[in-house]
Amino acid sequence: MTLATTNVPSPLGRHARAIPVLGQVIRDIERDTNSIYYLLVILLTALVLAVQTWGLPALVLTAVALVPVMFVILIFIARP
Repeated sequence: MTLATTNVPSPLGRHARAIPVLGQVIRDIERDTNSIYYLLVILLTALVLAVQTWGLPALVLTAVALVPVMFVILIFIARP
């Protein structure tokens, strides 16, 4: 007898999937993992357009917003 396991999302995951645009992106990435590359291209294009429109402040604010992400990455790498 084989038991089927289902991957039930956490309450935070369910709430994230309930947000209209973010939930659609999450479900699309779950269906096809290659769509993450399209998302990265879209984000990079938005950053380039923001720098062209507003200049250096858009680049600085993006860098400041990514500081916690880099901290998490560095902590993850430095774990024993």
